[in-house]
Amino acid sequence: MLVFARDTALAVAIAILAACDGAAAQTANQPPDTMAARVEACTPCHGNKGEGTSDVYFPRLAGKPAGYLYNQLVAFKNGRRKYPPMNYLLEFLTDPYLQQMADYFADQRPALPPVAASDASQEVLQRGQLLVTRGDPQRQIPACGSCHGPALTGMEPGIPGLLGLRPNYISAQLGAWRYGTRTAKAPDCMQQVAARLTEEDVTAVAAWLANHPAPVINAPAPKGTYVLPFACGSEPD
Repeated sequence: MLVFARDTALAVAIAILAACDGAAAQTANQPPDTMAARVEACTPCHGNKGEGTSDVYFPRLAGKPAGYLYNQLVAFKNGRRKYPPMNYLLEFLTDPYLQQMADYFADQRPALPPVAASDASQEVLQRGQLLVTRGDPQRQIPACGSCHGPALTGMEPGIPGLLGLRPNYISAQLGAWRYGTRTAKAPDCMQQVAARLTEEDVTAVAAWLANHPAPVINAPAPKGTYVLPFACGSEPD
C-alpha cells in the first residue's frame, strides 16, 4: 500500500511539475501561477512547504541552503544521485527552473518537528555525540560540526543543516555516500568522510543527530562564517 501511495504521488508530481515548467498564461479558472503553487506537487513526499512528512525516508527541504538544494536537484537530474523516482521526475526540467525550486524551499521556515524519543542506548548516543562534536582524529574523521557548523544548521551556499531529520534517513544517506550511490562534485568530501565510518558509527551519529534539539535560530550560517577543515566541491571558495 505504501509503495502504491508513493507511485501515485509521483505520478501526480510529474504531471504537475511538467505542466508548470514554462507554464501557459493563467486564466481566471486556474490557480495562481506561482512557485508555491507549482511545488504543491512535492507535498505528498516532502510535506507542506517542504516541512517533511511522517515518512522517515523523505527529507525535510525547508530552510536548507539554496545552493545545496540546487546541487541535489541537479544531481538527481543527471543521475549522480540515484533514486529512480526523483531521477525521472527531474529529468526534463531545466536548470533555471530547478534553481527557482531551490530558492523557494530555502526561503521557507516552518517549525522543525519535535525531537522524538530515541530507543538508542546511552552508550550509542554518547558515541554519536563524540563523533558529531569532536570527530575521531586517529581515524581522520572530522567532527560533523566542523563542516555543518557548531549549531549543526549548515552554511550558505552548499552545506546543509543536520537537525530535524530522522535517524533512518540519516543512516540511509551516510550509507549512500559510503557505497557510492550518492556522490557530489569533486573533491567529494562527504564520500571521503563516510568511507571512514563503520556501521556502528553511522548508527550512533544518526541516533544522536535525530535526538538533538535545534537552536531557536536554525537558519544556515552566512557564507564564510567558518573555514571548512578541507576542500569540498559542494562549498566552493
